[in-house]
Amino acid sequence: MAKTTANYEAMYILDPSLNEEAVAALVAKFKAVVEANGTVSEVDEWGKRRLAYPINDLMEGYYVLMTFTAAAAIPAELDRIFRITDGVMRSLIVCKDQ
Repeated sequence: MAKTTANYEAMYILDPSLNEEAVAALVAKFKAVVEANGTVSEVDEWGKRRLAYPINDLMEGYYVLMTFTAAAAIPAELDRIFRITDGVMRSLIVCKDQ
């Protein structure tokens, strides 16, 4: 029988010029997307950190790491939302079970 859920990590970098309320709203939005059909284990906000290379002429970004358990369709939907949301500079979703 195929697994219905798996463990994932999502790392995303937000624009550092966003204020605290905007960052909190985006973190809550992404957490709600996962919680609609999965469970969020942890949301670890690393804060502003220097980037390894410039992205859109910015040298800093606000890092957030979210670990969650969900069905296989949820990471694809979360990735789609990351790509269309203003303020998200980069994102990566990794399956920890593989």
